[in-house]
Amino acid sequence: MLVKQAACVGGGVIGGGWIARLVLNGVNVAVFDPDPEAERKISEVMANAERAFAKLTLAPRPPKGQWRLASSIAEAVDGAELIIESVPERLELKHQVYREIEAAATPDALIASSTSGYKPSDLQQGATHPGRILVAHPFNPVYLLPLVEIIGGPNAAASAIEHAMTLYADLGMKPLNVRQEIDAFIADRFLEAVWREALWLIKDGVATTEEIDDAIRYGFGLRWAQMGLFDTYRVAGGEAGMKHFFAQFGPCLSLPWTKLMDVPELTDELVDSIASQSDAQSGRYSIRELEHIRDDNLVAIIQALRGNDWGAGATLKAYEEQLYTRAHAAQTQTPTAQEDLSKPLLALETSVQPDWVDYNNHMTESRYLQVFGDCSDALFRRLGIDASYHARGLSYYTVETHIMHVDEVAGLEPIYATTQLLSADEKRIHVFHRIHHGRDHRLLASAEQMLLHVDTKAQKACPADPPILAALEPIKTAHAELPKPEAAGRHVGERK
Repeated sequence: MLVKQAACVGGGVIGGGWIARLVLNGVNVAVFDPDPEAERKISEVMANAERAFAKLTLAPRPPKGQWRLASSIAEAVDGAELIIESVPERLELKHQVYREIEAAATPDALIASSTSGYKPSDLQQGATHPGRILVAHPFNPVYLLPLVEIIGGPNAAASAIEHAMTLYADLGMKPLNVRQEIDAFIADRFLEAVWREALWLIKDGVATTEEIDDAIRYGFGLRWAQMGLFDTYRVAGGEAGMKHFFAQFGPCLSLPWTKLMDVPELTDELVDSIASQSDAQSGRYSIRELEHIRDDNLVAIIQALRGNDWGAGATLKAYEEQLYTRAHAAQTQTPTAQEDLSKPLLALETSVQPDWVDYNNHMTESRYLQVFGDCSDALFRRLGIDASYHARGLSYYTVETHIMHVDEVAGLEPIYATTQLLSADEKRIHVFHRIHHGRDHRLLASAEQMLLHVDTKAQKACPADPPILAALEPIKTAHAELPKPEAAGRHVGERK
């Protein structure tokens, strides 16, 4: 993890989203927000984020960071490596905030603004160290949507841009470096164009808010979500590609279809019309209910894209690879002399997440399998099996699993899991996993698994690489001295 301590100045919708993304990635965050309701609002955003994040990925998450309210900007930024500014869009206010930040921050702290309205050169005016101030423009909800536009402007240090690109990728995001300073950056320019056209359609009585939203969510919005603009039109051009698309549809650009250069006056009548239509469209839902609906839909879309290793799903997949790597970073390819191999390996420590439980508040069957799968992944990491190994088309596949449920465990209770190596050869690994309660250590469940090493490209079993087999050997030797688990080799329904 590149950042351990961060500060957020401003904890509203965007600031709260940043706090959530940081905390869920194990970063401690100090927050300054003068709003007397800040603690309640941020807590509600955190609850939404934890709910959504638990659905987004099953990868092992780092221990959550802590967030706290600070009484001043100086207190919040003290010792922070990353400082995120998300205050209202008033330039004089932002300049005042930066003066207070720079007076108390460490010299190498990165200062990132969430602004969507000001260029970096606007923000850097009067700064003591303008090279470390940049824009990191996110999209709501910040804890789910991966895009963050990084804009440094002419005064930003190249090292600050490079650091920001790495840092935000480490938080599971897709940093987009906007190389040329421009108003509204890249994404918001598209949003502004669509927004202006939508206002005209309502003002002219052509469409309602719901009809416009339907046109987007049932039509081109689905295409944009997975392919963007130019790839969508490339496909629309058929086999001849983009040139054919321009030949066919290019002449339409000269037609007076759009009013993008004009903005309708936001009269009271137009505002009231939009507000009443919006109330009719979705007023039956509370804002929190709409947030839950939005988050669940976004998770489903991103998960679908992950299955195809595409777009935001590819970003999630890369982020999960980071999570697995971090979770097992302490496990080296060759066990250290200090490591006690005379007992089952500690595979993971966690707690039963709120969305892991059924109507009885007990951990569901699918989550037991997930935890046992994480145990196998932990063993693979220990052996040196990583993304580069998988990229070569080599992996272990689970060919058989037998789970025994022994006791119940409720939501939020701590658990840990161990792995005992029963046998191994050049192609097979035979393991026995156990899940225990984190406080009283009682056995909750066990799983016996047979794993087969395969060449995924050839779709057949093959020997593991010599370094993998070498890493297995000391574990195999030590665990041969352990008693065989009583449940090992049992068949379903066998009497205890």
